[in-house]
Amino acid sequence: MEIIPVIDLMGGIVVHARRGERHNYQPLSSPLCNGCQPVDVVAGYLAVHPFSTVYVADLDAITGKGDSGSIVAQLRQRFTEMNFWVDNGLADGSALRKWLQQGLGDLVIGSEAQGDTSLIAEATSSGSADRVLLSLDFKDGTFLGPAPLREQPSLWPERIIAMTLSRVGSDAGPDFGLLEQLRLQAPAKKLFAAGGVRGGEDLVELNRRGISGVLVASALHSGRIGKREIAAVCA
Repeated sequence: MEIIPVIDLMGGIVVHARRGERHNYQPLSSPLCNGCQPVDVVAGYLAVHPFSTVYVADLDAITGKGDSGSIVAQLRQRFTEMNFWVDNGLADGSALRKWLQQGLGDLVIGSEAQGDTSLIAEATSSGSADRVLLSLDFKDGTFLGPAPLREQPSLWPERIIAMTLSRVGSDAGPDFGLLEQLRLQAPAKKLFAAGGVRGGEDLVELNRRGISGVLVASALHSGRIGKREIAAVCA
């Protein structure tokens, strides 16, 4: 199972995401790094484990208040061996093609930003399908996005993120019920869990259930997931 640390970008810094309530997010304070600059946070993660991928949520772009593309480019230049998964709220085909041409990483298409299924259909039928992930976004048990996108696994790319926003930063535990539903819908897809991971026991259980990977932030910063917990599930 792959463990993927997360950085949430807002106003040029990394913020601490909690329960999807973006208006309340505060600058990150973590023993892993000094301050909340993106480069320092990623370096702090790498001091824990040689992660190969970092997930970046560009909250300014997602909320229509800006764009952290230049920060992602800086991270790419600084950490040349690392892959970045970037969710920046894209919902337009031309913007999709332009972003992929920049070579900044893999694009996460968030269901909450979509008005229909056209973008994911274009992405999965293009030559860049292997650089696209779909984030199925949920909050308080409600799917955020067009219903056909939730109901038709034939539209999904190879990699799927089950994003339970109301559990992010909550220490409430993963939504195992949702993960099981998605696995039954599309057993051949690679499924990544996001939201609510508390510590090593959750990692072990997710691994036991055959989840391909997990997005983590709070549990890394609190120390509830460290070298030992990662070693227990990562070869």
